[in-house]
Amino acid sequence: MNMDERIRRINELYHKSQVEGLTEEEKAEQAKLRQEYVASVRGNLKAQLDNINIQREDGTIENLGQKYGGKK
Repeated sequence: MNMDERIRRINELYHKSQVEGLTEEEKAEQAKLRQEYVASVRGNLKAQLDNINIQREDGTIENLGQKYGGKK
């Protein structure tokens, strides 16, 4: 299942939860899909930050991926 299909399924489950509620299996599927989506977004953001370098006034170069990409 690609990311577009996962997003579509997340939205389907959300709308169903608002209208009629979800079964326990659907709740578990929704939680799993949301976790995968968040992990994907974080990974993409980390990859983008890894490609950004800032040169400071003193001439040093700082990589934003190293500064902001780590887990806290």
